[in-house]
Amino acid sequence: MHVNTLSSLAQLLASAETETLAFPTSINTALLLQKELANPDCHSTDISRLLLCEPTLSARAVALANSAMFASGHTPAITSVRAAVERLGHRNLYALATAAVIRQLNAGIRDEALRARATQLWAHTVHVAVLAHGLAGTVTRTDADTALFAGIVHEVAGFYLLAQADKTPGLYDHLETQMASTLEVIGRALMRQLGVPQPVADAVNALPGSTIMLPPEGLRDTLLLAKALAPVPSPLPQAGITVSTPLQEYLEHDPVLQALRTQPSAEAKGLIEVLLS
Repeated sequence: MHVNTLSSLAQLLASAETETLAFPTSINTALLLQKELANPDCHSTDISRLLLCEPTLSARAVALANSAMFASGHTPAITSVRAAVERLGHRNLYALATAAVIRQLNAGIRDEALRARATQLWAHTVHVAVLAHGLAGTVTRTDADTALFAGIVHEVAGFYLLAQADKTPGLYDHLETQMASTLEVIGRALMRQLGVPQPVADAVNALPGSTIMLPPEGLRDTLLLAKALAPVPSPLPQAGITVSTPLQEYLEHDPVLQALRTQPSAEAKGLIEVLLS
């Protein structure tokens, strides 16, 4: 391996261990918004002001507020950021701001192969998040908004690693044989640096090598189920999981799972459209 690649890998892992992973300045506003939304005393006026500094995020907030998940057929259309903030609430805006942070990690990737992986990884992330939201309410009986947020952040280490690999030729190819362990180290650090709530971080950190319990329950199983059902797979090497015969039959034949997989609701379709836009 080239000495620069080895040095970059060592520096990356050292930064993860000390929780000093660097973020591009382009995500400063989204990070500030995320931090503000995590404050229980934050005011809607301040949130609206920060949102207006991010035109793309503002547009997604308005679009989400007008989606089937938040607006019935007779609900007047939202036309302002302030109204979108009121309709969505801080928890949903926090998830949206976190999604913006994650997407912007890869905004400047120049390498075509890495950019393609980042695009596929975001599509996988979106489908996992939306499926987790649906599974939480119908199968695992966990909080749906928490499941949505967990789905959004569960591959954050992969996005960060792709961005770093774009800066260091050869880094991704070298890591393919030890991707899972590297992602785990980076993921734990990112969860803490981004202020991800501990129950969500614990569920995400427990994913590698885990299997789905029957009957499935809790946030970890919600994410594992969503990943198994997602129509777009992760492009990154994944830690293997044991799939028993009963679990395989459950995944392939359970009517609730098949409905979520093949017949997404209008709410799910609207959320996917907003997050992929």
